[in-house]
This record gives sequence, structure tokens and C-alpha cells, in this order.
Amino acid sequence: MHGRSCTQHSSAGFTLLEVMLVLLLIGLSAGYVMFNAFGASQSDLLKDQAQRMQVIVDMASDYAVLNQQQLGVRIEENDNAYYFVYLDENDKWQRVEDENIYATHTLPEQFSMSLNLDDLPWDVEDRLFDRELFDENLSVSEDGVEIGNEEEEQLPPPQILIMSSGEITPFTLSFNYEGERGEMPVYFSLQNQDLPPLALEGPLERPL
Repeated sequence: MHGRSCTQHSSAGFTLLEVMLVLLLIGLSAGYVMFNAFGASQSDLLKDQAQRMQVIVDMASDYAVLNQQQLGVRIEENDNAYYFVYLDENDKWQRVEDENIYATHTLPEQFSMSLNLDDLPWDVEDRLFDRELFDENLSVSEDGVEIGNEEEEQLPPPQILIMSSGEITPFTLSFNYEGERGEMPVYFSLQNQDLPPLALEGPLERPL
């Protein structure tokens, strides 16, 4: 009787030790997963921002065709923000106000954007709209700007043009996360060469 009692007691104690060991391993594993998930979540959030831009620009291309409207995207790198504009009947850029989705969108503060328009092919003479508001550098021509009229301050011209034909001027827009608390930097690249849909690449180790 005594020997059986000791055996049962030893078995019970061993089982309790196993449970404690399993709980410890679960706790360590959960902490490891949470640590890695935090880093991955930043990449996922950055990808969400790039995909949002991708979808909305593609939608704007359809909007331009359906409404026979010349649109543009203004990128404000210093503010990490962008918004959509349209060319009115007086050849002036106006914000798109009837659709909230095209209003100003600001990236979360841990992210940034960088726009590249250099060395991208675009046949200006064949594809620029008839009003000739732009020169070959995609800047507003002097004829389309009124200087010194503070009451009618005009918006800056968009760097990305969306034609009523659905064509979009070439660009590369990099979405950047430089890393915090020892995390690795992450980049996504949104590109267009001519017609939508836009191409999204990433995550990348360095911006394109």
C-alpha cells in the first residue's frame, strides 16, 4: 500500500512539472510571435497604403473616361499626403470634392513617400490634351498662370496626369518605412508606364 502511494505521488508531481514547462514554452513562443508580428504588421500596413493608392488611381482612370474629365494626382512629399484634382472649363486645377475617396489622404506618421518622374517614357505631343496647359516638363505653362491675384490662388499642378482616354503619365511612387526600434526598413514601389492597372512591387529592401 505504501509503495503504491509513493508511486502515485511521484507521478502527480511529474505531471505538474510537465504542465509548468509547457506553460513556460507557450509563454516564450507567444512573446516571440508577438515580436515578429509587430514587425510584419508595419510591412502589412505599408502595403495597405500602397494598395489604396493603386486602387484609387485605377478607379480615377475609369472616372476620367466615363466623365470625359482630365484628372491629376498631387503628391505632397513633405506632408506625406496626396489628393486628386480635375481641370475645369477655365483650364484651372480644382480639387475633386464630390467624391470623398479622392480627398486628401495622409500616410501614418511612420511612413513616407517619394515620387520619381525622371527617365520615364512619355510621348508628350501625341498624348497631351488639346488645351496645351503643360509644357514638356509637365509643369504649368506661363499662359495658364495668373500672377499676383491672391484672391484666386491656384492649386499647384499635379505631377501625375490622368487623361480622359484613361491613360496615366508614367511615374514611380515609393512607399517607405525606415524601421524603428531595430526593425528592418521596408519599401513598396507603385509604378505606371502607360495604361492601368498600376504595378505594385514589394516588400523591397531598398526603394526603386
